[in-house]
Amino acid sequence: MKVTVSRQSYFNAAHRLYRKDWSDEKNQLVFGKCNNVNYHGHNYNVIASVTGEIDEETGFVIDLKILKQLLKEEVEDPFDHKNLNLDVPEFKALNPTAEHIAVVIYNRIKPRLAPHLDLEITLYETPRNFVKYSGN
Repeated sequence: MKVTVSRQSYFNAAHRLYRKDWSDEKNQLVFGKCNNVNYHGHNYNVIASVTGEIDEETGFVIDLKILKQLLKEEVEDPFDHKNLNLDVPEFKALNPTAEHIAVVIYNRIKPRLAPHLDLEITLYETPRNFVKYSGN
């Protein structure tokens, strides 16, 4: 029997959406106010959902203390109150869209989980705008 266990986390970060190889006009046309040269910020909400079989001995899919620690180490510490474009190595050459942020978070957490566990990241950039990524 497979069960999904989720843990919610938060971080506040600034970013700017743009491509260095595009003109200012094209960046403005495509990214609009998210292309602000002085950056802009969001209060991100991330949900890490782990799916797997319930361990017969513990009754857990994953100990939530472990998931809490992974979110702290792989999301909160490196992203919170940071400028994603400037402070997070993955975004030096990657546009920090919500889609890319979700993939980066997934790629940081997944290798630290037992191989038999599945992971899905849900990232809310605003209460109405969110993305999901599960490694596909």
